[in-house]
Amino acid sequence: MSTRRLLLVNIIILIILVGGGFAGYAYYNKTVNYLTTDNAQIAGQQVSIAAPANGKLTGWNGKVGDRFSKDDTIGTILTTGTDGQPTEMKVTLPTDGTVVQSSAVQNSFVAAGTPLAQVYDLNNLWVTANIDETKIDEIAVGQDVDIFVDAFPNSTLKGKVQQLGLATAGTFSLLPSSNNTANYTKVTQVVPVKVSIDDNKGVGIVPGMNVTVRIHK
Repeated sequence: MSTRRLLLVNIIILIILVGGGFAGYAYYNKTVNYLTTDNAQIAGQQVSIAAPANGKLTGWNGKVGDRFSKDDTIGTILTTGTDGQPTEMKVTLPTDGTVVQSSAVQNSFVAAGTPLAQVYDLNNLWVTANIDETKIDEIAVGQDVDIFVDAFPNSTLKGKVQQLGLATAGTFSLLPSSNNTANYTKVTQVVPVKVSIDDNKGVGIVPGMNVTVRIHK
């Protein structure tokens, strides 16, 4: 083998070793210093606005995107009072929020409890990250979190771990897993972790958006 070829081979081997070393360090740094999951979504407090009584929905102002303050009137229902006379009843909001879904039809008859709209306070959103139960002991309240929203790949949001769930996500399933049969297969459960969003940086995040979180250990 010529000297030039030998030198070239040595350079290639050196590049491979150095590159492998950097890759190994990056992987080590990532696994030791961070816990990352893409099993996470933007979440918030969903409030259902329902008809307070039987009657005719004579007024409705709750268009999707409209924002209301607590106790604002969003609609009116004409009911029959105890004296047999028509009485107008207000439909109000129990909290600040923005209408994200409206199923109300003005001048239709509704029964008490009929859902009319779904409302979220879009100024008070957070992230729910589902962490494997085998890794939950690595999570603590107050840890810094990097939040990557799939819909806005050029923006990295910041937050902190606010709360660790007191039950696994599967506990609230309509068909929770059971191990009372001989052929039970153990499945790793996930624990919901609430992560605050310090600043949305002006991006239009909404409940349900997929995100990836990187929790600083």
